[in-house]
Formats: sequence, C-alpha cells, structure tokens
Amino acid sequence: MMGRTTMRYRRRLLKSNGMTISVVRGFTLIELMVTIAVMAILLAVAIPSFNDVLLGNKLTAHANNLVASTFIARSEAIKRNVAVTLCASSDGANCATSGGWEQGWIVACKTTDNASCDSIGPGWIVLQRQQAASSGLKISESGANLSLSFSPTAVGTTQAALTVCRATPTVGGQERVVDISATGRATVRKTSNAACS
Repeated sequence: MMGRTTMRYRRRLLKSNGMTISVVRGFTLIELMVTIAVMAILLAVAIPSFNDVLLGNKLTAHANNLVASTFIARSEAIKRNVAVTLCASSDGANCATSGGWEQGWIVACKTTDNASCDSIGPGWIVLQRQQAASSGLKISESGANLSLSFSPTAVGTTQAALTVCRATPTVGGQERVVDISATGRATVRKTSNAACS
C-alpha cells in the first residue's frame, strides 16, 4: 500500500515539473518460475504422446509397404501363372539366408518356365524391391521364415504373420502385425504387446 502511494506521488511530482515518465513493468521472478513450471508440465505430457504418434506412423508405413508387396506378389503369381516369392533381401537382388525382414525385401519370379520361385537363381527377375526399414525398427515373422511363396491359383500361399515393431533405442509400446492368409490376402492389425524381439 505504501509503495503505490509513493509511486502516485512521484508521478504527480514529475508531471507537475513538466517531465513525463514511462513505467515499464517486467516479470517478477515468481511469475517467471511459474510460467517455466507450467511449460515443463505441458512438455512432459505432450512429448511422449507426440513420440507415440510418430512411432505409429512409421509402423503403419512399413506395414503398408509389406501389404503392397504381398498384393504385387499375389497378382503377379495369378497373372504369370507361376509361383512368386516374397523374401527378405539385404542387397535387393538375392534372398537373404539370415537376418530379419527389416533389411528389406524383394518380390521375384522365374521367367523361363513354370518352375517354382522358392529360390533366386539364373533366369529369375526381381519384380519389386523394398529398401531397409528405418533404424531401430524390427520386422519378424512368427515362424522365422525369410521367404514366402504365392501360388498362381491364389490358394496354398505360405501363411505368415509379420510383426513390425521398434526394438531400439527402447522397445516401443505398439506393433503392427501383417497377417497373410493361405489365399495370399494380407491384413494389418494393431497390437500393443511392447515386446519387440
């Protein structure tokens, strides 16, 4: 109370002498600390949610790429009347014998005759290549298969469940599972096992 009265008196005094003053009011230390605390709380709530959204988008994109590749393999098998292979591949030209699907994959088929496409060799062509998954993501098949075969009759396809998840730097709380049926149709489902291995 005393401070306000003194300030008013000084303003009157300065105005009466023909001088004008401008009073600039800043933040007090307490106001600044409260603002920083509120911002810290908001960031602590928002950043994990934002990271979950980003992870979900990455997982969905890779799952959709797998679904697109299964669609290509199935349609090419029917169109060419020959079995077509979808397999993990690190170099985009040959099927991998070790590692996981996160290293990338290819869709390949034999061109010279109606032999099956169980392995890549002379006379094989690559119909589609998919680059490696983003760093930290893992794509694994429930039966540890690195190669899936799609039949020309759309029946007898290798059944599989490919799980797309984040393994590093920490295990993500959500996964996308691409289920491939015996007819070669692929569907995506969302799970939250938080057990990427």
